[in-house]
Amino acid sequence: MTNSSGAAGQPCGTLGGLLIGHAGDRTHKEIIITAIRKTLAATAVVGAVLAGSAACGTVEQVSAGKKLDQAFEKLGKEKSLSFELDLDVDAATLKQLDAESDPEPGEEIPDEAAKLLSNAKISVTVESGKPIVDSEEKDFLGMAMKVSTTDGDLAEYRVVGDYTYIRSDVQALSKAIGMPMPPADQLPPEAKGLKKMLDGEWVKFSTEEMEKAGQGLGQEPGAAAPSPEPTLDAKTQKKLLDALRGVIARKVEFKTAGGEDGTEHITATAPFRSLITELFGEIRPLTKDLPPGMDLPSDEDLKDAPETDVSADFTLKNGELTEVYVDLAKLAESAKVKKFGLALKMSAGTRPTAPAGATELHLDELMQGFLGGMAQDASFEEDELAEGAA
Repeated sequence: MTNSSGAAGQPCGTLGGLLIGHAGDRTHKEIIITAIRKTLAATAVVGAVLAGSAACGTVEQVSAGKKLDQAFEKLGKEKSLSFELDLDVDAATLKQLDAESDPEPGEEIPDEAAKLLSNAKISVTVESGKPIVDSEEKDFLGMAMKVSTTDGDLAEYRVVGDYTYIRSDVQALSKAIGMPMPPADQLPPEAKGLKKMLDGEWVKFSTEEMEKAGQGLGQEPGAAAPSPEPTLDAKTQKKLLDALRGVIARKVEFKTAGGEDGTEHITATAPFRSLITELFGEIRPLTKDLPPGMDLPSDEDLKDAPETDVSADFTLKNGELTEVYVDLAKLAESAKVKKFGLALKMSAGTRPTAPAGATELHLDELMQGFLGGMAQDASFEEDELAEGAA
């Protein structure tokens, strides 16, 4: 929805809804911690599966699996960690892939969005008083996340002490997603914090205050607290691991290559369709023991998946995992796609610090902007209906 000047009709509503919405059933902090814990858990499972399956193979397979297992174990024992996620593809390739997917008219990926996705990197840093794999929310001393491109930072988020800090290039983001935002001088004088946000400056808000507000908005009065996420019992986990190890031992080939200065590469390669078909085939008999709602694809669903080799390259530096690169180009099934990959780089983390000069954003100001934006939008819709009737 835009106004007559082409600017979005609900700037405050968009920003307010974003901040409040994130603090709904689950807080920013909980979401990031859960994502980190699941990432580490997943990498640990990958290490255990690869090590166990490689143990049944050649000397090279056994050596590769053991090295990966030890590297993943070291990762979970760290108390601070930084990792960077990078989509290794150019904008032209994304446009080509989008065109080949036959999108509906008007649903094509915009040039600005393709450029943003091809250049964007997501960086996350966390520090805890305990090994990260064993940490709970109370153990984390600080965390930060940043989305950046070659043109600069798009958004940054930090949790330090009692406050959450945010800054973003709102105009660049709105241009990329096709939702124009008005300049800060169009906001009312009382929306000082939101003006600072639109100008790309740091703002902060009380994490506890926002969590309480989000919990109130996310639940009906008198409703019970959300149920904890279902987990797998130890017996089912062992069955899954054994099943995955068997498939990987049959389908995945490992190769190792030494490098300079203690750097080593371990490459795992497998035919994609055969691998996922056998993986799901092994998991299906365990469906009754899995959390509810997990719908697994059938062999018929997977028959059109490309039967091409895909590879993941693990880089180790003095035995520590520093990068995982997954080559996705062949899965695109397009001769025009030469480079398409996903890189995850890891390094020792540093404690996130509170940025200087952040403007505090209070809940009443946020709610005023949120409700004011809704009122502006409703008023604009009434004007449109009146013009249409005339």
